[in-house]
Amino acid sequence: MNMQTLEPTTRTGPTWRPVCSVDDLEIERGRAALVDHAQIALFLLADGSIRATCNRDPYSDAYVLSRGIVGSHGDAPTIASPMHKQVFDLRTGPCLDPRGKDPARLRTWQARQDRGTVYLLWGRVR
Repeated sequence: MNMQTLEPTTRTGPTWRPVCSVDDLEIERGRAALVDHAQIALFLLADGSIRATCNRDPYSDAYVLSRGIVGSHGDAPTIASPMHKQVFDLRTGPCLDPRGKDPARLRTWQARQDRGTVYLLWGRVR
């Protein structure tokens, strides 16, 4: 796999950042990427869409979500943590099944693909 480690940017507004090749992703299998020192979990879904979340499981503090189980809850694509099986909405990040713990949420990013490259909308929103 040819994942890129991207250097920090000095831009203040969000911008589309290249992360990896679409060929680096497998359908319904997560991949981890490093963007500006942040671990990102990327998921290529069966419908061809790409979802991006923080790779850190908020319940265990382990960077493992890219190894989770992709599924669905109603029409929401989900990721189940490999640690304690909490289920998160891949679109917007809330935990749909906290398994008796306090509610938590994952940070998510908009992702797209263009000409075989995966991009994330990266940076601070003013």
